Amino acid sequence: MGVSNVGNKSICLPVPSVAAYEALISNPVAFRHHVKLWAAKYPEIFPAQITAGFWFHDFVASRKLNLRMRRICLLETGEVYQLRPEFAMPYMVGRTDAVEKGLYLRRYGVPFDALAYVFGRDASYWYRLYQSLGRFSIVGTTVKDAQKLPVNLVADEKHSWLLGERIYIPTTVAAGCILGVDVVESADPKALVKGYERFRREAIALNPDYQPETVNTDGWDHTQVAWQTLFPDITIVLCFLHVVLDIQQRCRRTKVLFRKLTGKLWHIYQAATKRQFAQRLRRLREWVAAKVKQKTVCQKLLNLRVKSAKLQAAYDHPNAYRTSNMLDRLMNYQDRLLYNMQYFHGTLDSAQLHLRAMALLWNFHPYGSRTKFNHPSRSSPFKDLNGFQYHDNWLHNLLIASSMNGQRPRKLVDHKIR
Repeated sequence: MGVSNVGNKSICLPVPSVAAYEALISNPVAFRHHVKLWAAKYPEIFPAQITAGFWFHDFVASRKLNLRMRRICLLETGEVYQLRPEFAMPYMVGRTDAVEKGLYLRRYGVPFDALAYVFGRDASYWYRLYQSLGRFSIVGTTVKDAQKLPVNLVADEKHSWLLGERIYIPTTVAAGCILGVDVVESADPKALVKGYERFRREAIALNPDYQPETVNTDGWDHTQVAWQTLFPDITIVLCFLHVVLDIQQRCRRTKVLFRKLTGKLWHIYQAATKRQFAQRLRRLREWVAAKVKQKTVCQKLLNLRVKSAKLQAAYDHPNAYRTSNMLDRLMNYQDRLLYNMQYFHGTLDSAQLHLRAMALLWNFHPYGSRTKFNHPSRSSPFKDLNGFQYHDNWLHNLLIASSMNGQRPRKLVDHKIR
C-alpha cells in the first residue's frame, strides 16, 4: 500500500487565527498577498511551481464546518490546489482545536471508546481520524529541509501479531524521530526489502540524491542484506549493545563473571581508535581463555573476532550510531501502545496506517514539563530535527508540516512569484 495521493493537492496555510482567515478570504488582494508571503517564508509547504505565479480558481465550501476556502491554479502547470487553513482538519472532519486533545491522548494508548466518552462523537470517528494521519508521508512531513535528512540511521524489526499471526514491523529511526515504519509478514530478506523500501521512496522524494552513510543494526543478517540491497553503498554498523546483551545472557547466574565481563566489554566500546579497540578485544579473549570455563561464553567471545570489522566500522563515521539505544526507546513506545490495544485485529493496510499515525504522533508530540524545564529551547522531536516549528500547538504544527501530504512537487528553475 502506498501513501494516499488524495491530499497531495491540499495546501495547509499557517493562518494566525480564525478571525484573520475570515477577513482574508473576503479580500482577494490581501489573500493573494498573504499567500505569496507564506510561500516565500515556508516554500517547503507549497508546490515549487507556485513561484511562477498562480490565479484564484474558485471557492470550496464546507457546510459541516461553515467554512469557505479558495482554490488556486498554477500558471506553469495548470494544476489546481485547495488552500485549507490549519484550524480545519483534512477532509473537513472537524476543527483542529476540537480534536487536538483527543488525538494527544492517543500517544498514551487511550482507547477510542474512552475518547468518545470524554470528547463526544463515537469510537469509529476517533479511529478514522487517527488512521487518516497515516496517509501522510512520514519523511516528507517530519523533515522539512532536504539537507537535514539524516544520513546515519538505526533500523530493526519489531515482532507483533495480526489476527493471531506473527507479523514484523521494520522501523527506521534517526535524530529522535521515527522516519520509516511498515508491516511485513515475514522476516526474510525479500520481505524486509519491501518493508524498508517505503522509507527509501519517501527519502528519495524529498532528496533525489539521498544516500545514507551508515545504518546501525543488530546481528540479524537479513536486516543487513535488506539495507545493502536498497542502498548498496551504505556501511553496516553492528550494534555493540546487542553484543553485550548476548554475552550477558550466557553468564547471568554467575554474578561475579557477569560484572567483570560487562565492565571489560564496555571498556572495549570506549576505545578511541580501531587499533585500541582490536587490542582490547584481543586482551579480553586471552583473559576469557585463561579464566572462563563456560563454553558458551567462550564461543560468543570467539565470534566477536568475526564481527569486529562491523563493530569497528563506526570509527570511519564519527556521527554513526554505535548502539541501538535510540531505536529501542522508540520501540518501547510502540510496544506499550500495541500491548494496550492487544495488537492488530483488522487488515494489513489498517495496521500500516495505524503504525504510520503512531510514528507521526511521536515525531510531533510536545515534550513533558521536565524536559521543557531542563531544556527550554526544546519542544518536540520535530523541532529538535528541523530547528523550528510552524505553530506552538503540536497538532497545528503537524497539519502545516503535512501540507500536500508532506510531498512537495519539484521544479528545476525557480521564478519570482507573480
